[in-house]
Amino acid sequence: MNADKIIEKEKRFVMQTYARHNLVVDYGKDCMIYDKEGRSYIDMLGGIACTPAGHGNKEVAEAVSRQAHRLANISNLYYTEEQVKLAEKLAELSGLRKCFFCNSGAEANEAAIKLARKITGKKEIISTKNAFHGRTLGALSATWNKAYQEPFRPLVEGFSHVEYGDAEAIGDAITDDTAAAIVEPIQGEAGVVVPKDSYLKEVRKICDRNSVLLIIDEVQTGNGRTGKFFAYQHHGIKPDIVTTAKGLANGLPIGVAIAKEGIDFDRGNHASTFGGNSISCAAANAMIEFMLKEKLMENAVIQGNYLMEELRKLGLRDVRGKGLMVGAEIDNADKIVKKCIDEGLVTGCAHGKVLRFLPPLTITKEKVDEAMEILGKVLNA
Repeated sequence: MNADKIIEKEKRFVMQTYARHNLVVDYGKDCMIYDKEGRSYIDMLGGIACTPAGHGNKEVAEAVSRQAHRLANISNLYYTEEQVKLAEKLAELSGLRKCFFCNSGAEANEAAIKLARKITGKKEIISTKNAFHGRTLGALSATWNKAYQEPFRPLVEGFSHVEYGDAEAIGDAITDDTAAAIVEPIQGEAGVVVPKDSYLKEVRKICDRNSVLLIIDEVQTGNGRTGKFFAYQHHGIKPDIVTTAKGLANGLPIGVAIAKEGIDFDRGNHASTFGGNSISCAAANAMIEFMLKEKLMENAVIQGNYLMEELRKLGLRDVRGKGLMVGAEIDNADKIVKKCIDEGLVTGCAHGKVLRFLPPLTITKEKVDEAMEILGKVLNA
């Protein structure tokens, strides 16, 4: 099917919830993607942080193929090896203990919210302004953007929002009925907003003093993106619950909420038919093994620092980020993104005024240079 026919049929048969770019992607290889006509693009967005090991990764593809020939999903009525292997890996990498598997970041945050209410017996959840935690009703209630919320009111009760980066604001919002605070180590959808280094430590202390659980949303920052497997590990703390998704299975759907010892659901409290299915877990196990073997977290730091230096040389203002989660403010960011695609570079726009870069963690200096050459050409034009 050619590109025009695909676009025509999408408009007829797919609900129009996305503002898609005029690009029909056919396949990808490492940090490159290719359209139906075979034209190449440097992918500096990585499916919005979903492909840390690169497109078409051989090890992940082979793990998925092997597992697909054996077993796709048998439900959680039975034990499966790949799920247990992944849970053990994540417990070790996070320093926490128990995993609940689902299919997306929003579902992982729903699980965390339910778990916090169940464990504490309290109802209130403190979130932050400009936060993004997902679009299912509970996660949407924790999300800040009113445009996302308005068509779906009434939302879930018990959520409040305070200034991001202000730990004392969380302390001031705590009441006798507060179950948890939920925060992102770096706000991604808000435009790669990086708080001061002491923020998470201060929030952890405030939650501990008030016997409030701390949920850290690492849906976007997790899986090596910032140079540690979880971004909270830069700050020497542990959350009570951490959530992640996106890059965990290198593009296959998976989400997980990981909790400390003693924070657990009882049987029947929560469930997911496809959560922890054997194919997604096999992909995640292969992705983690590849990441550790190829030192992708170390590469994220090296290439992320280099990318930020090169963006500053191009004259972009307020370049910020950590590892390969990078943002830079610019007027007409959405138009710049479209022009970059025309020139063979895929990037993203966040919060209306921020160019966002979330490439595969396999990216090289040479590919960063090529990407910056294209961006410079667009900016000069």
